[in-house]
Amino acid sequence: MTSPQTLARFSAKALLICVSLGLSGLALAGGQREEALAASVQASMQKAISDTASPEPIFASEDEKLRWLTEMSPRLVKRLPDTRDRVEFLKTVYYEAQRAGLDPQLVLGLIEVESAFRKYAVSSVGARGFMQVMPFWVKQIGTSEQNLFHLRTNLRYGCTILRHYLDIEKGDLYRALGRYNGSLGRPEYPNMVRAAWEKKWAYEKPKTQAAAPLTTTVAQR
Repeated sequence: MTSPQTLARFSAKALLICVSLGLSGLALAGGQREEALAASVQASMQKAISDTASPEPIFASEDEKLRWLTEMSPRLVKRLPDTRDRVEFLKTVYYEAQRAGLDPQLVLGLIEVESAFRKYAVSSVGARGFMQVMPFWVKQIGTSEQNLFHLRTNLRYGCTILRHYLDIEKGDLYRALGRYNGSLGRPEYPNMVRAAWEKKWAYEKPKTQAAAPLTTTVAQR
């Protein structure tokens, strides 16, 4: 998984912009661009979307699972006031992020910026749900009956798409986030996600717990 420190190269000016805009009320529209997929890539993404395993996250221990949920849950109370819904949301985020080889805190930061945790958010270009997924993805890698406002479906697509962009960019998270938002090459969006990731969703694992191996690397700039 990628650590927040790998994004330190992003410009300080853009970071100040995102702070001045106020992350708590900000929701940006996902702007993934529809592009032709190689048959092998399409097949791989279709397989990733169609997996029906139960979304129960895997932690090093039950104590670590409880610790993570206990730390994350209070940060979401204002956005998701119902305790059961909040715990289900967090467990699904962890499961889908873990499944895609992403840091769950990164995914939470992305959702903070994209939709401000609004399940039924719709952007001006039609991106939908928590992770602001563009509907064309259902046509490309899914099935027509899939509902992008469904919690698990939306997170499954969002994490699969970000993983796809990371693979295209050979682990460069800065560029992958740009692709996800449709702003490739511009620093504002990656810095907003970084700020939410580091300032709102940072999580320090117990020192006794071994760190998971990195699944991506980010090119230094």
